[in-house]
Amino acid sequence: MTLTNMLLAAIAQLFTWDCLSVLIIGVVAGMVVGALPGLSASMAVALLVPLTFRLAPAPGLVMLTAVYTSAIYGGSVTACLIHTPGTPASAATAMDGFPLTKKGKGLKAVGISTIASMIGGTLSALALLVIAPQLAKVSLWFSSLEYFLLACFGLTIIGSMAGENMIKGLLSGALGLLFGTVGMEVVTAFPRFTFGIIALESGIQLVPAMIGLFAISQVMISIEELRGGRSKILEGSVKDLAVGSPLPTWQEMKQILPTIGFSSVLGILIGILPGTGCDIGSWVAYNSAKKRSRHPEEFGHGSIEGIAASESANNAVTGGALIPMLTLGIPGSGTCAIMLGGMMIQGLNPGYELFSRQGDITYAIILGFLLANILMGVLGLLVAKYVVRICVIPNAILIPLIIGLATIGAFAIQNSVFDVIIMLIFGFIGYFARKLGFATAPMILGMILGPMAEKNWNQVLLICRGDLLGYFFKRPISIVLFIMVLAGLFTPVIMKFFSRKAIGSDEVVSRES
Repeated sequence: MTLTNMLLAAIAQLFTWDCLSVLIIGVVAGMVVGALPGLSASMAVALLVPLTFRLAPAPGLVMLTAVYTSAIYGGSVTACLIHTPGTPASAATAMDGFPLTKKGKGLKAVGISTIASMIGGTLSALALLVIAPQLAKVSLWFSSLEYFLLACFGLTIIGSMAGENMIKGLLSGALGLLFGTVGMEVVTAFPRFTFGIIALESGIQLVPAMIGLFAISQVMISIEELRGGRSKILEGSVKDLAVGSPLPTWQEMKQILPTIGFSSVLGILIGILPGTGCDIGSWVAYNSAKKRSRHPEEFGHGSIEGIAASESANNAVTGGALIPMLTLGIPGSGTCAIMLGGMMIQGLNPGYELFSRQGDITYAIILGFLLANILMGVLGLLVAKYVVRICVIPNAILIPLIIGLATIGAFAIQNSVFDVIIMLIFGFIGYFARKLGFATAPMILGMILGPMAEKNWNQVLLICRGDLLGYFFKRPISIVLFIMVLAGLFTPVIMKFFSRKAIGSDEVVSRES
């Protein structure tokens, strides 16, 4: 069967009542689940996999991919409006989305995140459709050393997330690395920092910790404001919150389009590398956008470029993560690992035959993923004006609602009360950290990347057999990544030096004049 015939057959399968109906259900369900704190894309896909057994392969997997991409986007809604990322992938979005909401521009924040998510997801779907086999080969070149250096490169982002106080930001990141060591040690299987608690032997679960650091800490601050008579979270008028259009102006579009394009490509490339995920992609793109921006001082204070970078990248990761899953059977993320199981149960085995003998089903899935991203953007813009009104709900009503959803989300991950306790503990940690001026985002990043770096470093030590330098210089990609790590470490210092020099020269000129 030729490529043209397979595409025609795929379109015929996609545009049926069964396929389109489950696609719409997947998009709506994903947006709702993504917006609820703690209910991740992985959880939504895992819950829906049994439902796909009664469906044909194409409709079943189209629904799973639609849930996947729309859940990643859905997390940005609550991240922007109430500083509560629905998924870990939207943690970076909260850094600028919520400050923009506090300025009375919540509708604009949601609109920009919707457009960026749609473009990023659509571009990743096109990459999946056009160059999947070629891009998938890149991931074959990566060994444990490359993954270790990639994790180190991600940790250099902590400097840009530190806020106004670099020392406090680095201490927050170090605390996150420390939390990441809790559990079984990789090589010896010796429990570390578990204090005899069996539930901690599998480590601290990221989602409950994230809910605590972002949601519960925000609830505590809101309660404090409520008791002090400062319950309004908006700087502008509440009546003006949902006024206007979620669409950015032409000037704003010209400002964010280059950021969306670059961050989407970055997200696709990160998604292809197995084990990275949407959260790492969003942070890397956010850091890159801040370094490339003409106004880096706006980041963290309501920058539309920051929102665009994070959201375009995390949705671009979804398509990138599907590339190695479909072509090599290597899931690019935890959610893709769940989908891989569902795909193989349907009798679809990754590899060359998937694109040749079963090409009509495969391309129907890819085209469905493309259509899901477009539909997600359209629906997101249509309902943005109504969703944004969540900010006018009094804190006295909103606070119990957030606590209830956060508790349900933390418990539902493993049906464990211990995860709820973890959420509360990290809620107190996040509250006191924010009160003392410590950034919480570096802590989350340390918890994500620390275990990844440790695991791959241990594997490198076993592989190199004592000749680490020799093994390193035999791998050109490792040298490139090492240079990137050094650049990430010293770029903030160099930029600070030149900015001080520029300020000094300006002062000299002003004195002479």
